[in-house]
Amino acid sequence: MCMRFIVFCIVVLCVFLSTPEAKTIDPYKVLGIEKNANQREIQKAFHKLSLQYHPDKNKNKSAQEKFAEINNAYEILSDEEKRKNYDLYGDETGKPGFDAGYDGEQGGYTYFTSGGQGQNQFNFRPGGWQNMGGQGGSQSFSFSFGGSGSKSSGFGLNDIFSNFFGDGIGGSQFGGFGGSAKSQSRSQSGFKSSKNSIRTIDSKVFKKEIVDQGMTWLLLSYTPSLRSKEYYDSTIQEVADSLQGALKIGNINCETETSFCKELGINPHRVPRVFIFSYKANDKGSLVEYKDDLVAKTLKTFCQDNLPRFSTRTDLKHFEPSTASTDKLPGVVLLSTKKDTPVIWRVLSGLYHKRFKFLDAEVHDVGDPMVKKLGVNALPAVVGWLSNGEKQVLATGISVKDLKSAISDLSLLLDGFERKNKKVASSQAGKPQGGSVHEQMPLLTKSNFDALCNEKTPVCIIGVFKSSKEKEKLEAILSMVSQKSLSRRQYADSGSRDSISYGLLDGTKQPTFLNGFDKNSFRSLSRFLLAYKPKKGKFAKFDGNMTTEEVERFISSVLNGDVQFTNVRQKPVMK
Repeated sequence: MCMRFIVFCIVVLCVFLSTPEAKTIDPYKVLGIEKNANQREIQKAFHKLSLQYHPDKNKNKSAQEKFAEINNAYEILSDEEKRKNYDLYGDETGKPGFDAGYDGEQGGYTYFTSGGQGQNQFNFRPGGWQNMGGQGGSQSFSFSFGGSGSKSSGFGLNDIFSNFFGDGIGGSQFGGFGGSAKSQSRSQSGFKSSKNSIRTIDSKVFKKEIVDQGMTWLLLSYTPSLRSKEYYDSTIQEVADSLQGALKIGNINCETETSFCKELGINPHRVPRVFIFSYKANDKGSLVEYKDDLVAKTLKTFCQDNLPRFSTRTDLKHFEPSTASTDKLPGVVLLSTKKDTPVIWRVLSGLYHKRFKFLDAEVHDVGDPMVKKLGVNALPAVVGWLSNGEKQVLATGISVKDLKSAISDLSLLLDGFERKNKKVASSQAGKPQGGSVHEQMPLLTKSNFDALCNEKTPVCIIGVFKSSKEKEKLEAILSMVSQKSLSRRQYADSGSRDSISYGLLDGTKQPTFLNGFDKNSFRSLSRFLLAYKPKKGKFAKFDGNMTTEEVERFISSVLNGDVQFTNVRQKPVMK
């Protein structure tokens, strides 16, 4: 009798579930896709429709209802278990119902199957009811229940009977017919939780790991009540995967981080909000909101546009590695065929901001004289220079497999070069330099001019400046060149260490002195060099590209006699 009663209840349940109220709207039809659609196709269809019917964009009265249907359809089809249940039973919860949209009808029979082989089954065929004490029928039904502990995608007796009789019936008294704990605790959260790397961000993490760290972050502000959050997560994760290594992603829960969200001004409203922590506008970085449609391709472009911009685009003709010596930082220049600064270099310029000076240049021919001069024989290439002006080719013919590995490889390269620069700087600091930079490169005045630049000195190199910025630049260049033996080579036979002297001159305070050389030609120049031969009363001027290499070339030419000298107007006198 007990078994007949069980069977009776099952049949009653099936009839109950076959009512129109239990019928689920076909999610495939809602999204306009085929039943064999993959997850990517499902996602695209959902995104297209959600944009079309989102209540914020579509003011039609039916839009809100349609938007809810779209979300519900996506909730079912984006979850592997729910989709399987719907395909089998027409219901994402795994509860069977007649006419539920599953092609299970064969020859007038409806079959409900679940679980694997070896699981208990009831098979009812025509006439079978008489054997059970029931009334005969013309159909046969096959029910298969997953055994206890199995990963059943159907339903267990516990699920069925608890609906009718409460939680007291079911469990061990039904033996092998009881549903597993897993099948009873299926997630009802909606969207499928993807296995992603989206980090939870609070105020401490934001201040410690995001602000002024040089890495670009894509951030989502949300509250748990916003149902579309899972779709936002999915799109953000897709963009992060495509730019892996170039940015990081995080979520900010504005329900638990209320004051933090208020402080940043990122509280979400009807939908989550997407921001990027960008270094496009300033060195410390700032939050910029993404306000376009949430399309992965568009969001990716937005992210690329907001990557760091700490690399200076340069022309090799005006390549100035000596500028790094002013702030004692090593420098690197990327030579590539790209018209704009490559993404990889922009990312690195953010990660190593304040540790390196970054430059990049567009180059198409390794036969270019400037490229040859740098010692580069294949592109792309990275050339570095230490804080003492020494150049080194760090990499040539760079091949990129993917963004993440390229950034990692180049990071190792920069780390090694930075360590070398620290050793060089330490070594220089330990050597007796004969005083400070200012003692090596004195400012010429009336009191010291005759001692530093008299008729016993073959050549005086005077760096003339008219601003503090130009003074620092000339001081760095001349200090570096003055330590090179090349400048004194032509006078090595004399054995004198005073074959050439160096000094700086404030052009705004010594106009009379400059008029002794030339009365008019210096007025428009903010900085220049004078090679002065006191004994002969001759001078040569250099006002070209003020780099260490060009200055060194000029001085070498002076010592070699390759520069044309001009007679001074009158003997220059300091005031």
